[in-house]
Amino acid sequence: MRHIFQLAGALGLCACLAFSGGCELPIPNDDSGQAPAEGQLSAIFLDVGQADAALFTFPDGRHMLVDGGNNNDGDKICDYLREAGVERLEYMVATHPHEDHIGGLDEVLEQFQVDNVYAPVLDDGDVPTTKTYEDFLTAVEAEGCGLTPAAAGDRLLEESGLSIEVLSPAGSGYTELNNYSIVLRVDFGQTSWLLTGDAEALVEEEMLEGGCDVSADLLKVGHHGSDSSSSAAFLQQVKPANAVISCGADNSYGHPHESTLEALENIGANLWRTDLQGSIRAVSDGTETKVEADPTVCCDGSR
Repeated sequence: MRHIFQLAGALGLCACLAFSGGCELPIPNDDSGQAPAEGQLSAIFLDVGQADAALFTFPDGRHMLVDGGNNNDGDKICDYLREAGVERLEYMVATHPHEDHIGGLDEVLEQFQVDNVYAPVLDDGDVPTTKTYEDFLTAVEAEGCGLTPAAAGDRLLEESGLSIEVLSPAGSGYTELNNYSIVLRVDFGQTSWLLTGDAEALVEEEMLEGGCDVSADLLKVGHHGSDSSSSAAFLQQVKPANAVISCGADNSYGHPHESTLEALENIGANLWRTDLQGSIRAVSDGTETKVEADPTVCCDGSR
C-alpha cells in the first residue's frame, strides 16, 4: 500500500491514506484576474547550506516555496520571505521527507498562510518516523491546508503561458527515499525550468524511458551535485544553458562531485553554486532565462 504524508491525532504520527497516482491535482482559484504571461517568472534558489529551498514568484504575484532547508534554517527563510514582501504562499512543495528539504517548513507553516501543500506518495515501509517529519506534519495539520499527493502526470498549475507539471515519482518500491522526490517541470512562454529534488540516476532513466520532455533552459541539479544523479544520458537530454547546485561550503559529502561538474561542463552549461556564490536568482520573461548570483541573501541557519 502507498501513503501520502498524513497526520493521525495531535501527536503528529502518520496515518495511512491509499492513493493511486496520476490524477489531476486540484488547482487553486486565481483571484488576481491577471494572465501570467503579462509579467515575469522568477525564482531564488536560497543559500541554505547543505540543503534545498527555492522561492518562486509567478507573473501574477503568487508564490511557491519548494523545500525549506534544514531544521535550523526555518527562521531565516521566514525572515527572507518577509523581506521579499511575501505575505502568503499559494503553493508549498515538499519534494521528499529528508531533513535537509523539509526541516524549516514547519516554521514557514507556522508564520505564513499556506494554501496548498504537495508531497509524494510513499510505500508503507518508507514512511519516516523522525522528529523533523512529525514536526512538519503537525504544522500542516495546524495550518489546516492538508496534504495533496503529487505523482507523475499531475499538474500543479496550468494557465495562459505558465504550466507546472510533475514528472516524477512515477513508480514505487524505491530503496532510496531520494527517488520519491517530486520532479517539477516549470514552463513559462518559451522557457522551461527543471527541478529534480534529490532524484537519482534510476529516476532520470525512468523519466527518459517514459518519454518525459526534460529539455530545459535551467536545471536545478539533482541531489546537491552528487554523482548518484546527473547521469550523462540525462544531461544530454536536458541540455540546460544554466545549472544551479545547492550545497554547503566544504560539506562532508564532497558535493558537488567532480564527475558531476565535468558532466555539466561537457554539455556547456553555465554553473551556479550556492556554496561559492550565495543565493542564485533566475528570471524569465517568457522568451529567455537570465540568471545571476545574489550573495546578499543567506538563509543558512548554521552561520
